[in-house]
Amino acid sequence: MTTNHQLLSTTRIKFLKAQGYCNLSDSEISGLAFGNRFAYIVCGSIVAVAVATAHVPTLIAMTLVAFFGIVLPYHPFDYIYNYVLTDMLNKPKLPPRSKQLKFACVIATLWLIATTYLFYSGFTIAGYVLGGLLVTVAFIVSTTDFCIPSMIYNFIFRVKT
Repeated sequence: MTTNHQLLSTTRIKFLKAQGYCNLSDSEISGLAFGNRFAYIVCGSIVAVAVATAHVPTLIAMTLVAFFGIVLPYHPFDYIYNYVLTDMLNKPKLPPRSKQLKFACVIATLWLIATTYLFYSGFTIAGYVLGGLLVTVAFIVSTTDFCIPSMIYNFIFRVKT
């Protein structure tokens, strides 16, 4: 693997360190940036379509994906990234998910359960609002690396990044 990565801005590096990549160099963090975003991009895109169509089975499937992001060492889509895409993209493999990112999956799991329940129970407008907010949070982290759940985790547990 190549280690020649263009360094990210100090702001993006700060946001990635807040996600638990504190023990890595700026160069290592820069090399992992796309891989770290991969799961957010894929999940956010699938959830966006599921919310837009109020498709309960897809929301249930994505709830399971988020739940497995809590219990497995890696997010389910990290396995695809690490074992399929890293060689094609000539990128380093992602490390196991940090406590901050597992906390983000806890929040996503609960949020997806609530959104799914709203659609299933016929509270469609509320489902669109709650689901739309979830998609917005996923879009923010997918485009800026600013992870709101990681910031919440760091605040609650007084983690210095």
